[in-house]
Amino acid sequence: MDKYTELLNNPPKLEVKENAREVVINLISCMCDNRHKITLKKNDDGDFKLNSHRDSYRNFQIEFDIDDIEWEADDSNWNKVFDMINSGTSKIDNIKSR
Repeated sequence: MDKYTELLNNPPKLEVKENAREVVINLISCMCDNRHKITLKKNDDGDFKLNSHRDSYRNFQIEFDIDDIEWEADDSNWNKVFDMINSGTSKIDNIKSR
């Protein structure tokens, strides 16, 4: 079984540290199990900003706009954030937060 299908059938339990200032989300794509990364990091105003690094956000085909995800992160609705990200063509493999 490929990693994407494994994550689709058995998603990992994800926990974000309380009052995290940065959350790194490692993803596995449905295309050949390619690996990607999304980072949510607080700016100077204390708001989370999403960075999809070398990939265009639209390549993930997430069903939600970036600001929707950022606002849920601002409210610490992490399960909602993870569900939103998983709505695209990649699934969350693991996260790191600090």
